Amino acid sequence: MAKRVHRPREDAEFDFVLGMSGLPVLAYFTGTWPKAIEPCRVMDLVMGGIADDYTGRLTAVRADITRCPAATGRYGITAAPSYVLLKQGEAVAHGTGPMTIAEVREILDAHL
Repeated sequence: MAKRVHRPREDAEFDFVLGMSGLPVLAYFTGTWPKAIEPCRVMDLVMGGIADDYTGRLTAVRADITRCPAATGRYGITAAPSYVLLKQGEAVAHGTGPMTIAEVREILDAHL
């Protein structure tokens, strides 16, 4: 995974990254239960590429649902992988399930 993807270990770190960013934030939520592992691995690769491609235009954050339960609840995350695009702290796009890099770019280009 790209080093440009932040990986908070708890809600306080997640909130810190959101507060310090100053850029739109693409947060994607992962899980460690058996049915979520492979789709989340796919999204790790996709989001790593997105973080590299959109350097300086957005901040990418990978949050584990079990480690960041407050953030998970705040954004209505009910499955993994899921994502939410935040601009000035407000959700402007969200979705669930693995996506291709082209699909993520289309969403970002519509909202950035």
